[in-house]
Amino acid sequence: MSENDTNIYVYGRNSIREALANEAERMQKIFVRDSLHDSQLSEIFKLASQHRIPISHVPGSKLYDLVGSVNDQGVVALMSQISYRDFGSWLDTVDTSDYPAVLLLDEIEDPGNLGAMLRTAAAAGISAVLVPKHRQAPINATVHKTSAGTAGRIPIVRAGNLNQSIMKLKDEGFWIGGLDMDGDQGLWDLEVDRPLAFVVGNEGSGISQKTLEHCDYKFRIPMENNVESLNASVSTALLCYEWKRKVQS
Repeated sequence: MSENDTNIYVYGRNSIREALANEAERMQKIFVRDSLHDSQLSEIFKLASQHRIPISHVPGSKLYDLVGSVNDQGVVALMSQISYRDFGSWLDTVDTSDYPAVLLLDEIEDPGNLGAMLRTAAAAGISAVLVPKHRQAPINATVHKTSAGTAGRIPIVRAGNLNQSIMKLKDEGFWIGGLDMDGDQGLWDLEVDRPLAFVVGNEGSGISQKTLEHCDYKFRIPMENNVESLNASVSTALLCYEWKRKVQS
């Protein structure tokens, strides 16, 4: 896969169509396998034309050179990287009067999980996703693919130090809830009458001990049949939608 600090190759029809519809300003060029019929990509062509994005018809070998052995569905786009929001400037714009919820990711390493989390957060109405600068999966083509192009629909905020960011969130009135298999509070007991920041930990080790100590709540997901834990992105989906369900009830 060919990437650098400023550009990224995104593949797949749904991902590219969503990116054209929602963040076309980041798209620079589209490569289409020359054996495809134009009718198969009519919506992509229409959106590209509207935004004056060039399309190049190339052999399949060219797409392989760009993204490697993936299910590219015959279309690849060159895009600029997602711009992370600065934590301080983002926090200055937050209105806590509507009791927003934000997601804090503590060293999520798998891009597939990250993409699924971004998609869930956007769909559930989470206000922003905060990620640390270090030991965190990058926003790459896999993230775009698994997020189905929704990665650009929600602010992604880069927090230099997660624990310091948590303390600043608390100063602004946020309550911090950590998703932890040994939590002393069930997820179904979640209270939403306040600004909330949910922490989701690393796929293997969970939330770091120091970060757990900063949490006001530690939520556990009820488990049966001796199942110990769920995938990080599945757990995040349950958390986000339990919040959404209670907000709307």
